[in-house]
Amino acid sequence: MKLRSWQQKIVDQFPDILDHYKRFILKAPTGAGKTVLACEIIDRFFTGKKILVLCHRLVLLDQLEVALRDGRNVRTLSVSDTGKAFTNYDILLSTSMRAKTVLADAIPKADLIIVDEAHRVSPKGKGYQKIIESFQEQAKPDACFIGLTASPERRTSDQRDQLNLAFDAIIDCADINDLISEGILVKPKYRPHFVHDLDLDGIDVTSGEYPVSRLTDEIIKSSMLDYAISSYLEERKNVDGKPISAWFCPDIVVAEITVRRLEEIGFKAAIITAGTPIKERRVILNGHSSGKIEALVSVGVLTEGWDNPNCNIIVHMRPTLSKVLWGQSVGRGLRSAPGKKECVIIDVSSNWTTFGPVENLKWLLWSPPRSFLQYQNRFNWIGQQQDDEEKPETYLLCKNEHGNGRPCSHIYKKDLFEGDACPVCGKFSAVDIYRERRLDLSINDNKLHRIFFSRVPEIYRDLNVRVWESLGSSAWRKASKKEQAYLVFCLTFKAASTEVAESEAEYWDVNLKTEAKIRRELLDNGLQVDKQMEFDLASLADGLDTRKEIRTLQANYGVSIIGPVLAELPQKDCETKYQRSVQITERIVTLGCTQKDDLPYFVA
Repeated sequence: MKLRSWQQKIVDQFPDILDHYKRFILKAPTGAGKTVLACEIIDRFFTGKKILVLCHRLVLLDQLEVALRDGRNVRTLSVSDTGKAFTNYDILLSTSMRAKTVLADAIPKADLIIVDEAHRVSPKGKGYQKIIESFQEQAKPDACFIGLTASPERRTSDQRDQLNLAFDAIIDCADINDLISEGILVKPKYRPHFVHDLDLDGIDVTSGEYPVSRLTDEIIKSSMLDYAISSYLEERKNVDGKPISAWFCPDIVVAEITVRRLEEIGFKAAIITAGTPIKERRVILNGHSSGKIEALVSVGVLTEGWDNPNCNIIVHMRPTLSKVLWGQSVGRGLRSAPGKKECVIIDVSSNWTTFGPVENLKWLLWSPPRSFLQYQNRFNWIGQQQDDEEKPETYLLCKNEHGNGRPCSHIYKKDLFEGDACPVCGKFSAVDIYRERRLDLSINDNKLHRIFFSRVPEIYRDLNVRVWESLGSSAWRKASKKEQAYLVFCLTFKAASTEVAESEAEYWDVNLKTEAKIRRELLDNGLQVDKQMEFDLASLADGLDTRKEIRTLQANYGVSIIGPVLAELPQKDCETKYQRSVQITERIVTLGCTQKDDLPYFVA
């Protein structure tokens, strides 16, 4: 098979990658061809060697077997298998939970371990913990552990359940925009609406996600489905070829209501869930692929291991705090097919305004604790665009009233259409989202960055440094929680490295060493940081600027720490230290710092 340009590039670079890393993730968008790449790597570099391929779901196992068995000596592990691994075969396929004695025997023998959908790898989970530990302790010296995924990030703030504990690096193989330009993927056409009567503010999200039961109640009460249906009726007329859609719902209740509404209109629709029997699932998926089923309504599935290039409309009805879920689901519609020029993404869940376009998502091997809280603000991404220092962008929310009494609520970029008229309803009755929602948008990193590099030098010039730097013990002793966060930031900026990392794993290794150093310094001085649910950048900005909540003692003591560093180091180094210190501060504040600290990188 002829390789795509990005696949050939990785194959050419693979020996050099192996020289640097033994545990790494190959990241490429959904539909890019990661399985083909894996087959090529096996054939080119591991012919005749022992290979273990793992995944977490049976449907993925079936797909991998089909892809690998042609011309290769493959065996799929069954639940009841026992005995030695790699007996009369070279490639062993399994889920992480099957026949554990055979898996335990396979890992020390394997020259290569491949994990599909690697964002599912949990270093503390029942399935993968022993596999990871066994590889680290017993693997051959030159064996490698490779993950494949489009979204290399764990949906957890648990510091013992991070991808960085399993992998050393993310190898960014292919960019969505590049694949679109090459015709491998199609361009997403976003149609986002802000559903004005969907109230998510009172939902408890301490678990890291909207609880499905509460989400369902609010969706049913709102006009979300009305927006989804009306948008779908308009967009299905404009797609190239027959409309074939995938709808993402939070639970079976919303899915059943959705199917009923679609069937009332006259569209053939079907529900698929994790509990749908395999035979029934195949019938449904085949019907959807052929177009006999126009609308496939999903609950908890289709985000992984599902391929229907003919799908040209995605309807997202699942508000989430997970950019993994958002990225995976939208990516399912971007596969190219004959005559397919784009995929319409109808988003009535505010995920587009929260996370932004999937082609611009950024991924981390180590997720900061409580990082999901920023996504409670349903205009998080739009606020970031407004405050971008280099290219600020304004977005408008259409408030034109339709005959049904609902506002249009379409969201679109200012200066993109003539007269700024709404591209959906054709009227100009829009408001600037940023200004309308300004009370909901807290200080973000762009704002803090401006304040930090403009105000600190000004304050430092007029500061009697010797006086203020001698008041550290008093500043800490009297500090409120917000003042603790501010002081941690100042200490961290001084300690943060200016080293430029060559990989994300290296970046986080340096950051975690700095974090451990700050924790040790605090505890050795009898200080602690109270654990806070949320890290608010506004408290840092307040200490550097307005000083309404951060008192003068703490504010000036902090500047006495930061000021000399800014004065002595070049701007480039200060930028590196700034970015690192924001991330480390968030970690310390949201995890707390006490004599009971027990983290993978620091034990008090």
